[in-house]
Amino acid sequence: MNSFTIEYILVLIGAFLISLILSPLVRFLAFRIGAVDNPNARRINKVPMPTAGGLAILISFLISTLIIMPFVTERNFLGQTYFDFILPITVGAVIIAVTGLIDDIVELSPKLKLLGIVVGALVIWFFTDFRFDSFKIPFGGPLLEFNGFFTFIFTIIWIVGITNAVNLMDGLDGLVSGVAIISLLTMGIVSQFFLPMPNLFLTLTIFVLIASIAGFFPYNYNPAIIYLGDTGALLIGFLISVLSLQGLKNATAVAVVTPVIILGVPIIDTGVAIIRRTLSGQKFYEPDKMHLHHRLLAMGFTHRGAVLVVYGIAMLFSLTSLLLNLSSPIGGVLLMVGLLFGIEILIEGIEIWGVGRTPLFNLLKFIGNSDYRQATLLKWKTRKK
Repeated sequence: MNSFTIEYILVLIGAFLISLILSPLVRFLAFRIGAVDNPNARRINKVPMPTAGGLAILISFLISTLIIMPFVTERNFLGQTYFDFILPITVGAVIIAVTGLIDDIVELSPKLKLLGIVVGALVIWFFTDFRFDSFKIPFGGPLLEFNGFFTFIFTIIWIVGITNAVNLMDGLDGLVSGVAIISLLTMGIVSQFFLPMPNLFLTLTIFVLIASIAGFFPYNYNPAIIYLGDTGALLIGFLISVLSLQGLKNATAVAVVTPVIILGVPIIDTGVAIIRRTLSGQKFYEPDKMHLHHRLLAMGFTHRGAVLVVYGIAMLFSLTSLLLNLSSPIGGVLLMVGLLFGIEILIEGIEIWGVGRTPLFNLLKFIGNSDYRQATLLKWKTRKK
């Protein structure tokens, strides 16, 4: 183990300790500034809970990346210093965290919150080379390359979409922080060992973020004494979306699909929520209590049990993404088909689509049950008349 490796590990330990020490102080501050989550019909907590815990993660991340890491890294193959690499990312992160902090204190309107996220995304667009500029149709399909306008639109949509997806998942103690650690750990492994051109700066940044979240995690796991709040959930979602863009820069199908699979839990939960609300005649952005964690609680899982189930699902997504990087094209197709089939069974089994919306179950019953098939055909004929 060389000296640089030891220094990187010491930076990660430092990031963990900074977050661990700061979290109780942020809890005290949250009460003082009014960043408190009061109980209501949609909240799980029964007593007022301090929020804005993401401040501890942000400060730890900033100190580790802007102050400490530049001293232990050399220029990369492009002649870029780590400080040059990380500065615009941290500027965007601060914008996102401030937006979340204001929302935790005074509750911003959805439009103003979206504006803050878009501003953070624009910083990434104008001051980094993180781009969604091509897409390889998986498993033998063509490479689609986008021009400036479409690259801009897809990059902003990716950052805004993932940031909001992670934020919407923040409904139980330790849910987002735990899933984020699992997803980021997988991203770190993929970025170092599976990308065509590994980027040490990217890998180090991912692991600093993991260490910063891990220091906060003991205070956030059930029973939590402080919440991430929008300060933390938006911050984590934003940084995951930005760092995952590096995987989308490569022309291989696996590089494109991998970050999507790693982020499968928030992406699918949000996508299903949009479809469910639209089918129910609601506005797609209106909140409800039909997310994955809500359904698990409704099925009788304890708070901690529901969180552990989601952790398990996140681990399955992460394992699938790693296997995808090692499989043949045919194996990759079969893996994806199996994953999608399993996801649909899970969604319908716990009724995330909504009560009675089970198209796959209905299809399987139609194929395998002659009585059900005849009854269904008779119902269709009656409707046509």
